[in-house]
Amino acid sequence: MRLISLFSGCGGLDLGFERAGFEIPIANEFDASIWETFQLNHPSTELIKSDVRKLSADIFPCDIDGIIGGPPCQSWSEAGEGRGIKDSRGQLFFDYIRILQTVKPKFFLAENVSGMLAKRHFSAVKFILEQFRDCGYDVTIHLVNAKNYGVAQERKRIFFTGFRNDLNADFKFPAGNKPNLNLRDVIWDLQFSAVPTAKNNQHNSTAENSNEFFTGSFSTIFMSRNRVKSWDEPAFTVQASGRHCQLHPQAPKMEFVSQNVRRFVSGKENLYRRMTVREIARIQGFPDEFKFIYADTDDAYKMIGNAVPVPLAHEIAVAIRNYLD
Repeated sequence: MRLISLFSGCGGLDLGFERAGFEIPIANEFDASIWETFQLNHPSTELIKSDVRKLSADIFPCDIDGIIGGPPCQSWSEAGEGRGIKDSRGQLFFDYIRILQTVKPKFFLAENVSGMLAKRHFSAVKFILEQFRDCGYDVTIHLVNAKNYGVAQERKRIFFTGFRNDLNADFKFPAGNKPNLNLRDVIWDLQFSAVPTAKNNQHNSTAENSNEFFTGSFSTIFMSRNRVKSWDEPAFTVQASGRHCQLHPQAPKMEFVSQNVRRFVSGKENLYRRMTVREIARIQGFPDEFKFIYADTDDAYKMIGNAVPVPLAHEIAVAIRNYLD
C-alpha cells in the first residue's frame, strides 16, 4: 500500500508505517534543518521541500491508499498561547484537508497534541471534523498515551482517523496493551558514553552516534518542578528543545523548596545533566541505525521531540493494514 506523508519531520510516523509494510513514495517537509535527516533515513521517498500552503494538490499521485501526517502542534499546545485555529500554524489542518479532498485515498491519519481537546478549542475541532466528513470520510478521534504502545514515555496525543465512506468502515483503533517500558529498559547503556556538546551547543564530532547532551543554565521555569524520572519509570514527554530537555535518571529527583520552585540536591549537582540526543531518540523509539544530521544540537532535539514515537506509529499502522487487508 502506498502513502503520502505530510508535515513529515524526520519521519517517525513514516518509519512506523514502513515497518508495517507501507510504501511512502512522496513526502513533504518545510523545515530545511530536517531535510538531510529525512532523506538519509528514507531514501526511497521523494521529499518535496516546500511550504504545503504553496503546493497544488495535483502534484501528488492518485494511486494512493492513505495520507499520514501531523500538522504543527504549537497552536494547540497547553504550554503555548493556545490560539488554535486562529493561528496560521493551526490553519495548516486545512491544507491537509485540501490535499485529502483531491487525492481521496482509502484512509487518513492525522496526529496532534492532546491540548486540541481543551474546552477552548471545542468549536475549532468540531469544525475540523466537519471538514473531514465533508470530504467523504467516517472520522473518529482517539486520545492515547504512548506508554501503552511500547514506548518508555508518558506522552498523550490525539489521532484523527478517517476511512472513505464507501468502505463502510468499522475500524477499531488499537487499544494499546503493550507492557510498560522504563528508562532502564531503553537507555541504561548510553550513560557510559555520553559527552557534552561542543561550544555553543554545536555538534560534538567525538560524540558516538549523537550521544551528546545540551549544556547551559536552567531557567526559572525549568526549575519550577521536578525534571527527573527514576530508572524504573517511563520518561516525561520528550520536548522539542535542548534547553528544556528532561534530566538524566542518574540524578536524584529535584527537591521541593516552595510552590513552583525546585532545586538540585546539595552535593550532587554534578549528576544533573540533560538527556542526550541519542537517549531521547531511544525514548521516542528510533533505532540506533537512524541517523540525525545537524550542526546545532537544538535542531536534533527539535526534530526528535516533534516526531511520533515509532512503536506507537507502527502499532497503529499494523491495525490499519490488517483492517484494509
